[in-house]
Amino acid sequence: MQTTQAPDPYRDLEERVAAEPGAFRILTGDRPTGALHLGHYFGTLANRVRLQRAGVELFVLVADYQVLTDRDVAERMSEHVEGLVADYLAIGIDPSTATIFRHSAVPALNQLMLPFLSLVTVGELSRNPTVKDEIAASRQASVSGLMFTYPVHQAADILFCKSNLVPVGADQLPHLEVTRTIARRFNERYAPVFPVPDALLSAAPTLLGTDGRKMSKSRGNAIALSASPDETARLIRRAVTDADRHIEYAPDTRPEVSNLVLLAALCQGRDPREVAAEIGDGGAAALKRAVTESVNEFLRPIRARRAEVMADRGHLRRVLAEGNERATAIAGRTLDEVREAMAMAM
Repeated sequence: MQTTQAPDPYRDLEERVAAEPGAFRILTGDRPTGALHLGHYFGTLANRVRLQRAGVELFVLVADYQVLTDRDVAERMSEHVEGLVADYLAIGIDPSTATIFRHSAVPALNQLMLPFLSLVTVGELSRNPTVKDEIAASRQASVSGLMFTYPVHQAADILFCKSNLVPVGADQLPHLEVTRTIARRFNERYAPVFPVPDALLSAAPTLLGTDGRKMSKSRGNAIALSASPDETARLIRRAVTDADRHIEYAPDTRPEVSNLVLLAALCQGRDPREVAAEIGDGGAAALKRAVTESVNEFLRPIRARRAEVMADRGHLRRVLAEGNERATAIAGRTLDEVREAMAMAM
């Protein structure tokens, strides 16, 4: 008996994007809590550049308000915001077609949060598995109400510009489902204002930090895009490996060694098994030399472009101001539609 393979909705979506990129608008972004690193690049940043170059309209949010989700204060905010925008430009995001903006500069976006909160229940928010995980990861005795309403704030981010495509990892699907629920309920209760956005599921490999744990800005185990060659070499020299001199790519049994192999392979654009075979019995020292050379060569043009951007702070600030202005105009129109649909327009 012949069996038919179940359709893959994510593959089908990629095919639709490739066939008609202009039909899609993406919202994505980051919290300005520190330098972006290679985990960010291979996890999400490279995909943003790929989609923009394919013709998808890109909105990139500097989520400064969301820094307060799991922190008492937002330290060094201006520095981190500028650094984030510099990283975006350095990796190839084109501000002439992408809208790069920050939360706090677009009041109409944040105003959408209030009607959106009325469309979800306390039970739905408290059951959200991503919120539970983030509360646990915050390691705080108590968290602010902003953490609890984080998925609704994200819904406002996504829907203010009527984004219909959101690149996410599998762990972010519950957040996106809140957005989809809010869009459907608003459209059913009031008027068809919002698209119901689809998830573009990332197939990017997960990179561990140099200490074998999840790569994170706060753990000091990440290689920043802005790191110098010497700093990069120092971080890789400290990376965790194991006692076996033979180098192989075996993520299940040798995760730390395999993570370094994968990092070199990603930077070289090659299969990690080929990279491991080349190193062979060279041991951890040869592996770390190969990784250091690969990372530094990969980051060389990004560092050069970032240095140019940081040398002209006026240009960097103009990029953000122009993005804020575009986002503000779009958010204002969307808020007007929402008020009209809810019979609140004057």
